This record gives sequence, C-alpha cells and structure tokens, in this order.
Amino acid sequence: MLTLSEKKSHLKFCLNQPEENYADSFKADIIDYFDSFKIENKELIFLSSIDTFEAIENWITKLTSRIILKFDEESESINDFIADYVALG
Repeated sequence: MLTLSEKKSHLKFCLNQPEENYADSFKADIIDYFDSFKIENKELIFLSSIDTFEAIENWITKLTSRIILKFDEESESINDFIADYVALG
C-alpha cells in the first residue's frame, strides 16, 4: 500500500510532465491550485482514498478532461472548478 507521501510525490511528478496535448496544458492550473505538495496540505487529503499510481494518473486524466468539456471561464474560476472536482470527484 502506498503512503500519502508517495501518492503526493507521484501526483506532483505526473503534473510536472511535459505537455503532450491540449489537456496537459491544464496541469499547470492544477499545480497552482494545490500550491504546495507538502504533507500538511489539506487539499491533498483526497489522495487517501486512492490506492495506486495508476488511479492517481486516472484522476488527473479525468480532471483535465472535465476541464476541457465543462469549464466555463466566463462563469467560474479555474480554482473553483478544480476545488469542486477535488471535493466531489
């Protein structure tokens, strides 16, 4: 089983990968939202319910896909959109 520290490190690693497509361009927004990947960052508590590195990668893919499909910059901020996804999935 992965530790919370390992999960945070993998999330940070994945978000810092070079952009390969349009969806990847939103990874910088996700990094900005979390601001810090330190253990005490309460925003990262959602990782406690994720069990594998693959699940973390899937979480990022789902979030970036949702941003592409549903984010409306005229009616909400990207941080509010990400916060909603972190809280509600």
